Amino acid sequence: MDTWTRRRFLITSGVAGGVALAAGATAWGVDELLATGSGAADSDAATLVLVTLYGGNDGLNTLVPAADSHYQSLRGDLAYSADEVLPLGDGLGLNPGMKRMKELWDDKQLAVVRGVSYPKPDHSHFRSMAIWQTASPSGPLPSGWLGRWLDHEGGANPLMGVSVGATLPPLMAGERTAGAAVRLGGAKLPDAWQRTCTELAHIDDDAHPLLKRAGASLADLTKVTSAFGGAPDADQDGAGGPSDDDATNDASSAGGQSGLGMQLDVVARAITSGVPTRAYSVSLGGFDTHAAEKTTQSRLLGQLDHELGAFLDRVRKTKAGQKVVVAVYSEFGRRPKANANQGTDHGTAGPVFLLGAPVKGGFYGDQPSLTDLTDDDLRATTDFRDVYATLLRDVLDTDPAKILDGHDTTLAFL
Repeated sequence: MDTWTRRRFLITSGVAGGVALAAGATAWGVDELLATGSGAADSDAATLVLVTLYGGNDGLNTLVPAADSHYQSLRGDLAYSADEVLPLGDGLGLNPGMKRMKELWDDKQLAVVRGVSYPKPDHSHFRSMAIWQTASPSGPLPSGWLGRWLDHEGGANPLMGVSVGATLPPLMAGERTAGAAVRLGGAKLPDAWQRTCTELAHIDDDAHPLLKRAGASLADLTKVTSAFGGAPDADQDGAGGPSDDDATNDASSAGGQSGLGMQLDVVARAITSGVPTRAYSVSLGGFDTHAAEKTTQSRLLGQLDHELGAFLDRVRKTKAGQKVVVAVYSEFGRRPKANANQGTDHGTAGPVFLLGAPVKGGFYGDQPSLTDLTDDDLRATTDFRDVYATLLRDVLDTDPAKILDGHDTTLAFL
């Protein structure tokens, strides 16, 4: 019983923080989510799948300017040679581990937005990720950009926005409502506590609103534990994760999650089952590569490439899957110059990738210069809100100015 702290209770209930709790965030089991589907993936509505790479992915070794002598000089042994990368044109190539993305590029279904960041970028994982997830470059807001979209468009249906993972990330928390968290696994409540939660969850209709809210939270907790029972096996793509409270809170940590394939499997099953969700959030962690970067990042990008390729192969067979757009981003890039440990330190701008049948493939935005740096960092060439505004307008059918505090500049990748 002493292990079930308030913090762990909130995490297990799918709540990332006080904002999400106040907005009414809910936790769902996978079977419960799939049960809301129509049984056929024939929707005309587009779907967004947002992939967060936690830790600050090194953009210069992902979209590699291998033909640039300045890159070779700055990176030394960390640099890829021109004959190692997968050529895209403009002197740029993809990391050697991203073969499926190269195929999508050749099929005109991969857009690469270059030099993406925000004014006065911050090197802190937590602050930078908060800025990206709230879409507020002047500082994080108490609501996420997809949470505000839910406020405007989602009504009372939390399944309009779904996060697959241990917590609901801040990006899904609105001012009045919040998305749903679908947890892949978790510890089992003691039987006595499970029965107590079940009994306390039954609240009379005329009870105080706060008492109703508490009852709903307890009901959510029992749903999660009933649906999943014990934690998944440790060999399931690392999805079991660390056991301490701080480490399991992947929505706010630099580490993120490792079980991307399991997360995307839930999303694919939901799409092919006709679940009405319009926006999904998944994540992959481990990109804080201060040392031995080449091996670690290559492995992670290879995993990302494989899992996204398999996901798109699976959903594109359906009508709804033909309208899926995948967006991949990280909280910041890395510094152009390698450090003494064959790694890179926290930087600024990096690429954002858009994948899927609706995408108009190609480059968008300018590649940051390696000779015109600011405090040894890349200068941003594209405002991250331009990417969000395009996704809001062309995928989620929403006026971006209502969500992004008047920002409505878009790009042409859709």
